[in-house]
Parts: sequence; structure tokens; C-alpha cells
Amino acid sequence: MFKKLGLAVLFIALGSVTALAADFNGKWTAQVETPRGTQDITFNFHVNGAALTGTISTPRGDMAIQDGKVDGNNISFDQVLHFNGNEFKITYTGKAEGADAIQFSRQFGDRGAQEFTAKKGAASSASPNQ
Repeated sequence: MFKKLGLAVLFIALGSVTALAADFNGKWTAQVETPRGTQDITFNFHVNGAALTGTISTPRGDMAIQDGKVDGNNISFDQVLHFNGNEFKITYTGKAEGADAIQFSRQFGDRGAQEFTAKKGAASSASPNQ
């Protein structure tokens, strides 16, 4: 009897933790200020447990997300760029802000981190955040 009760409490507790995790699935858009002006970025996320896959769409084209992870309300992944025979990695880390925004920081080499907000859905709802 106590064993069944303990299992029931465990399932309820695990279900509650899952319910608290952010839903990063779907299309997210952002406008990021760069030295060359404002850049529109679209993220298409697919979450399977703690694994994150998908694409990043920029004016340079679509790129696959690499090393993607989800941990509760936190998200992280890399974008790898190839330019003139060189490979560059941009590391993104983010935290859900409610159900429809992600506060991101992205790091490229030894440059300072760049902060911006991605919004769920269409590009017209995205806004820069510096």
C-alpha cells in the first residue's frame, strides 16, 4: 500500500516538474543589432526531452543548430559559420521569459556577449533588446 502511494506521489512530482519547463518548440524571431545594422533571425526549435535540434535562419541562409540542450527554462546551442575556409562558432544561451519570449545572450569568440530577446511567432513581433 505504501509502495503504491509512494509511486503515485513520485509520478505527480515528476509531472509537476515537467509542467514547469518552458515550451521552446516552434518558430521564434528576433532582431539583433550588429555593426552592419539590424539583423533578423528566425529560430525553428524542436525539443525532444533535453535535446534541442532545429535551424537558425539569417540573411546568410539556414544553418543547423548544434549541441542543443534544454534544461527547464534554460536553452543553449551553437551556430557554426563557415567563411573563407574558416569555421566560427557562436554560442547561444537563453532563458524563457514567460510563454512567448526568450532572453538570449550570444558569444562570438572574444567579443563581448550580445543580448537580445526572441519572441514566439512572426518576425513583426520581435523587438531589439540591448
